Amino acid sequence: MFELDDAFVATSQAVGDLSLSHVRLHDDARYPWIVLIPRREAARELEDLTRQDLATLTDEILAAGRAVRALGFRIDKLNVGALGNVTPQLHVHVVGRRLGDPAWPGPVWGHSPAQAYDGPALDAALAAAREALGL
Repeated sequence: MFELDDAFVATSQAVGDLSLSHVRLHDDARYPWIVLIPRREAARELEDLTRQDLATLTDEILAAGRAVRALGFRIDKLNVGALGNVTPQLHVHVVGRRLGDPAWPGPVWGHSPAQAYDGPALDAALAAAREALGL
């Protein structure tokens, strides 16, 4: 049975579910950032997925990229990463980066404390992500 790691609940907001992945908006208003968590029990690595799941995940990463772009930021580079050093449950970050963003050109992870969305901005970001993903 798939269980979402509590770390995601603490740092992100639910967008919805695609065919494979649970989708979350990372709660840092400085970066357009979607996290995909494949709903597969005990998955920690890409190699834990079937070939079909990997193909589906690739499609979902591309869709998440479109959702990131729909959040209203200028995007100069789309970063995609499946690190899992802190939260080992398999997940893929899709982060829109722009020249001069607070962490540019370095990684966003561990750069500085997140700045949460305010209520209206969060509602708008979730709505934009859901529309772009067809949810």
